Amino acid sequence: MCAAIAHRGPDGNGTSIFDLPTAQIGLGHQRLAIIDLSESGKQPMQFTHLDIVFNGEIYNYREIKKELIDLGHSFTGHSDTEVILHAYAQWGIQMIDRFIGMFAFVLVDRQQQKVYVVRDRAGVKPLFYYWKNSCLLFGSELKSFHEHPAFEKSIDPSAVADFMQYGNIPGTKSIFKDTHKLAPGHWMSMDLTDSTIHTHQYWNVYDAYNQPQLDISLEEAIQATEGKLKTAFDYRMVADVPVGVFLSGGYDSTSVAALLQNDRTEKLKTFTVSVPSIGLDEAPFAKEIAKRLGTDHTEIPCTTDDVLSLLNDLPFFYDEPFGDSSALPTMLVSKVARQHVTVALSADAGDELFAGYNRYDYLMRFGKTISSLPSWVRNTAAFGMDILPAERIPVLKNKYNFANRYEKLKGILRDPSPERIMLSLSRQYSADQLQKLVGHSPQSTEHSAYLSKELRAEFYTPLRYMMAIDYQTYLVDDILQKVDRATMAFSLEGREPFLDHTLIEYVAQLPDDLKYHKGEKKFLLKEIVHRHIPKSVMDRPKMGFAIPIGKWLRNELRDSLEAFVNKEKIEQHGLLNWEAVSSMKEAFYGGKTELDVKLWYVFMFQMWYERWMKK
Repeated sequence: MCAAIAHRGPDGNGTSIFDLPTAQIGLGHQRLAIIDLSESGKQPMQFTHLDIVFNGEIYNYREIKKELIDLGHSFTGHSDTEVILHAYAQWGIQMIDRFIGMFAFVLVDRQQQKVYVVRDRAGVKPLFYYWKNSCLLFGSELKSFHEHPAFEKSIDPSAVADFMQYGNIPGTKSIFKDTHKLAPGHWMSMDLTDSTIHTHQYWNVYDAYNQPQLDISLEEAIQATEGKLKTAFDYRMVADVPVGVFLSGGYDSTSVAALLQNDRTEKLKTFTVSVPSIGLDEAPFAKEIAKRLGTDHTEIPCTTDDVLSLLNDLPFFYDEPFGDSSALPTMLVSKVARQHVTVALSADAGDELFAGYNRYDYLMRFGKTISSLPSWVRNTAAFGMDILPAERIPVLKNKYNFANRYEKLKGILRDPSPERIMLSLSRQYSADQLQKLVGHSPQSTEHSAYLSKELRAEFYTPLRYMMAIDYQTYLVDDILQKVDRATMAFSLEGREPFLDHTLIEYVAQLPDDLKYHKGEKKFLLKEIVHRHIPKSVMDRPKMGFAIPIGKWLRNELRDSLEAFVNKEKIEQHGLLNWEAVSSMKEAFYGGKTELDVKLWYVFMFQMWYERWMKK
């Protein structure tokens, strides 16, 4: 089981197997040495009657350690793992409230006959578990479970439907039955005396959003927010190994690099991948910013072939179906960065905190306008769009991602409420379309986090609603999974400074107008960045990590697509309807470019199935 995830921790491994009166316990760990590189940081680690395996970092471990020393504790090493054990001995499971960090750990209390399984607040670190026939398995990646004889890898058809809808398997579900993800901000305990399991939520982003908006001036907000950002960013530099920053030249990554370099004499290491052949040439922008900030900058020019060379590795590292094609360039930049550093800071979650997504723009600009139209006008317009496909609209048809946005607009016209706008912009299919694809009536997603009712009416605004939903869905299920697997594929620790929980707890209470101001997305963060980098340098369209999957599927990847997505392979598992897949493929080849993402999801599922279900 450990060997299966050796890429996550190539610096050492350890196992511990022992018997308790009511259970046999096995703990395994692959170590990526970041803090305390000596043997005293090795895991599994034991202290008195406590045993632990831990993945991640407790960034404020030094402050907690000092507090514990003042309370009479003594330490043998200087790892944060040892601090967790002593913190539990002092405060019990409530110790989590003191931690600032990203973490997934399993702690065994032999005295209390309890096992605690714990995941960080935002879900930066993954944690899967399998529970059946009195066997509890846990791991950072599903591939570990395949090595255990008690694991039954039976596919959950509803998870397949979810994947086709979202490009990931959302929430606590997994692709396999009896297999789950522990939700972010939760811990789970098992009582070994009777095998009962209890799950407890210790943190919820809605607690931050269910607060009155602060009465605060722009200048006060800038000062306070920049201070909190600086603290969060500095914490992520704590390491006994080299640390770098992914720099795209956009506002999020620039804010990280600027605030970190600002009071440092040592040059920050920054990295940018440039793939001009697929429209990802952010290098000139990043280079200009790195020059102004004075960082030690590495520019990595790559070709389409460099990106595609990683395609066959995707189903191994993303060991449940995963459809975000930007996993490829993320793996590429991780591969190169690892040659220089062991830890890299990403700037993910800037959009969720400061209102950066285009869908927020759609809601704020067009939501009220569309809602004010009579239903018959909206439905007639949607019907007309059904008849007139995107590829027949002059000029616009050539705009990036226009076809997909055109499809989304149809759903919004039919129901323009913020809830339905959010759902429509998050999903690929209507209920009828999905049913045809998966060959059965899939379980409803109406109860999912995408339609959460946790934001109380007195604090509700459409923008707050969408940002809170994104924080609990797209961020966790897509972005954090993508970055974790891409970085760890090359034994690189990815850190997420925007996901310091103290940040969201503050920023969630800031007025909407400071985040989305007169049509300007990410207004507050931009104001902060402009104090370090001139607006004239920063002012350019958001690029992101989009790649031309439509072009690839018609050209470079067409043979691969045909090899994996054909009648024989689809009917082999019976999880998808071949007629629906075939007609989708034919329509795509015939010019319906808006089907590229849907077809990519099918392609990714087929590659995953071939890798994990046919061994």
